Amino acid sequence: MDCGITVKEKNKDAYYNVVWSPLCVADKYEIIRKVPAVAGIYEIYWMDESKHLRLFYIDKTVYGGLRSEIRRVTDPELNRVDEKTRIILEEKEIWYRYATTDSSNMMDDVLWFFIQTYFPENTSVNHSGRYEKIFLKESAPDKLMWVP
Repeated sequence: MDCGITVKEKNKDAYYNVVWSPLCVADKYEIIRKVPAVAGIYEIYWMDESKHLRLFYIDKTVYGGLRSEIRRVTDPELNRVDEKTRIILEEKEIWYRYATTDSSNMMDDVLWFFIQTYFPENTSVNHSGRYEKIFLKESAPDKLMWVP
């Protein structure tokens, strides 16, 4: 199954379909080997003690592509954001998935939708402004259950 983002427009509304890649454990060698160096959105998770995935990070990338960004974000030696992030990256099992697209506007809309859904108090992300309403359907080869 190819992963990616598509959109159908109806009137002034957008109906996005996000097909995720399979979930994978973040291993720097596997990321370099398997993740494409193209633009897209990605999600990073960590596995808790109860074997539940917890959403850790969601973002988009253009420059350098998914391969370099997922590699950077999941490696404690490359990701020097803060102490809490470093501890999670060093001590927990990290997982990722992604969906490709070469459209910056599509990435903005999809990322905005997810941020509004997962973290409604976060107003730092804006959509492209092209549509009055944005709808989204996801599909993935895994049955992902994550804990906020």
